Amino acid sequence: MTATVQPALDGSIPEPRQTATQRQAEDYETWLAEVWPKFLDAAATGRTFTCYEIADAHRLSNPPNPQAHWGRLMTLLKDEGYVRTAGWACSDRPTAHHSGVRTWRGTAAARKAAA
Repeated sequence: MTATVQPALDGSIPEPRQTATQRQAEDYETWLAEVWPKFLDAAATGRTFTCYEIADAHRLSNPPNPQAHWGRLMTLLKDEGYVRTAGWACSDRPTAHHSGVRTWRGTAAARKAAA
């Protein structure tokens, strides 16, 4: 199913708006370099968050393989000691239909690294 575009009143067709979640990084390392500092900043606050909250707030691009790389990012942050699991919440991601997602909280190590 293709989306139809509403022409402007002058008859011109507007450029398609590309949201941050539609942008996709070309390779994993470039994407990781973009998102890593934002997630470290979120972890340093000590508050509970979901991946989508941080990605949406900072308009981060999607990784080359979104189904695998978002989870891999959080596993790397957890393995490095910057975040820990905090529980579950309903996702705010529009395409997730309020599915359950993992929540994360920054550790003392993340707060110390930010200082």
